[in-house]
Amino acid sequence: MSLDNMFCTRCGDGFEPNEKIVNSNGELWHTNCFVCAQCFRVFPEGIFYEFEGRKYCERDFQVLFAPCCGKCGEFVIGRVIKAMNANWHPACFRCEECNVELADAGFIKNGGRALCHTCNARIKADGLLNYMCHKCHGVIDGEPLRYRGEVYHGYHFTCATCGVELDHTAREVKHRPGYAANDVNNLFCLRCHDKMGIPICGACRRPIEERIVTALGKHWHVEVCNIKAI
Repeated sequence: MSLDNMFCTRCGDGFEPNEKIVNSNGELWHTNCFVCAQCFRVFPEGIFYEFEGRKYCERDFQVLFAPCCGKCGEFVIGRVIKAMNANWHPACFRCEECNVELADAGFIKNGGRALCHTCNARIKADGLLNYMCHKCHGVIDGEPLRYRGEVYHGYHFTCATCGVELDHTAREVKHRPGYAANDVNNLFCLRCHDKMGIPICGACRRPIEERIVTALGKHWHVEVCNIKAI
């Protein structure tokens, strides 16, 4: 293409023979015309940002268009997280309880704070005096299933004998003949547990698998009854 048919994008003038020309995305510029649309200065190291067809140096682009992070106060260049009526760097938008990043994990607004799902469930459980499931970390409405010192939603387990979905009335048998102590299949529905003939404590309603006291027509854990075994 001849210089006679080439013109500067900014001023519209032609180019002199052997003149240095700036080519940006197919547009031609005089070197002194290729400047920031705001401060009219040459771009440092040739780096510029473009918005609505106009080119800006980094500083002016940030001042005019880039949002400020709600945490660090710095300009956000690139991916912007818009949440809680503010803008954030992805690495700055974190759970206000455990500090885990929320950009990709999602969050819940609780009391004006951004919380991860786990922390929100825990705080909600504490506030409602409910339990939080040890498996899914969700709030347990009603009575929990107690298993190995933790609490769960009953539907996470099935009866080791009949396979029915369990609820808070499930019974844990810690010592099953022929099975290891840590065998996972030691939860039973009431019906299957009763068939095993394991007595239930009259006070705590839990199975009695070790020492036992029989009184008043019921069975009792020795520790619950505070009776010294002979």
